[in-house]
Amino acid sequence: MTEDKVLSLMTELGALHSGHFLLSSGLHSDRYFQCAKILQFPDLARELGAAMGAFFAETPHDLVVSPAMGGILIGHEVARALGRRFVFSERKDGMMMIRRGFEIAQGEKVIIVEDVVTRGTSLLEVIKCVEDAGGVVTGLTSIIDRTGGDVGLPLPLQSLARVQVQTFEPDSCPLCADGVEVVKPGSRGN
Repeated sequence: MTEDKVLSLMTELGALHSGHFLLSSGLHSDRYFQCAKILQFPDLARELGAAMGAFFAETPHDLVVSPAMGGILIGHEVARALGRRFVFSERKDGMMMIRRGFEIAQGEKVIIVEDVVTRGTSLLEVIKCVEDAGGVVTGLTSIIDRTGGDVGLPLPLQSLARVQVQTFEPDSCPLCADGVEVVKPGSRGN
């Protein structure tokens, strides 16, 4: 699946929103990607998962892990494409952790899957969970990479689409200065 097709689908299916948004990263932006609008269609989810899984054809992997909430559907589809087991991490008392009886074996090689990456915060938290459990992260992937470059991830982020979208610290956000109401559409903190 090409970057142009991914971005076209985002627009066509109403997954790319314009306005004033408070992102899970804490930053503000005038655009918001809601990948769930695409992932609600199983055939598209399967196609995206297969394209993301193809990034890791030559990468050792035993397991796919995604953060809840946004990464669960696409992580499951990547795991399906790779023929691997899938688990997800989630927050408890503000901390990302592996729960629900999921286990990661010592030395198990892990691909981490996310829907949208802005700062890499969730990816870094999931990496820590995996490593704390004894796993070894061998790959990182997302549908959308809106980081704009290096955000300090320990491995390259393989993404279906890389986009340049402005983000602003809340205290220097021009949309706030213009009095535009901010909306928090993400799952973190809701």
